[in-house]
Amino acid sequence: MNGDFFLAFDWLEFLADELPESLDVEIVVCPPMVYLEIMEDLIDDFDLEIQLGAQNVSEYPHGAFTGEVSAAMVSDYDCYYVIVGHSERRRLFGETNEAVAKKAKLVLDNYMFPIACVGETLEERESGQTRTIVEQQLEAVMRVNESKLGDIIFAYEPVWAIGTGRNATPEQAQEVHGWIRQYLAQVDAETAEQVRIVYGGSVNPDNAKVIFEQPDVDGGLVGGASLDAEKFMKICMS
Repeated sequence: MNGDFFLAFDWLEFLADELPESLDVEIVVCPPMVYLEIMEDLIDDFDLEIQLGAQNVSEYPHGAFTGEVSAAMVSDYDCYYVIVGHSERRRLFGETNEAVAKKAKLVLDNYMFPIACVGETLEERESGQTRTIVEQQLEAVMRVNESKLGDIIFAYEPVWAIGTGRNATPEQAQEVHGWIRQYLAQVDAETAEQVRIVYGGSVNPDNAKVIFEQPDVDGGLVGGASLDAEKFMKICMS
């Protein structure tokens, strides 16, 4: 919940001027819901090869849920991706594994790709529960979306490494990403090799390259650093 129209405009204008045309990477921007239409128009105006995504959707398809936005509504925009189960949604708004799974299904039912977030807290990591927690989160999503594994992007967010001053090492990130791929291979081994698993633990221009070099890290879910267009561009170029 950052920024305004002017940030959106300046951010995209900078990328239009500075982003190398030959960059072989898919870029997705997920603005606040009220700016989806504005960003859609600006991306077209600046002729940018950037996909549009939403930060969240309701777990309900429609109905008397004042203030909620459905996946069907989001799909009316030129929107291809939706983040579900972000750590802040889980921690601050009490979203359960089951609610996240419902959201992922609604996103898929409306022909978009969910970016399903998983990750453990500091307390869970220190008590040796990382793998258990991550697998519980994965299991909930896959229980209702198993047949569409190839259309889901997974994001590993170590909650303890987001805005805390503590950073996960590239090796720690790779370890969990490897577990995630192993878990998904139980559903469909061939598809699991192709599934994108991105890392979302305080990615910045200084650590992006070494994190992205890990064999099971397929990109980044960039948080605070994405508010600075120059930093974001450097991450994309890593």
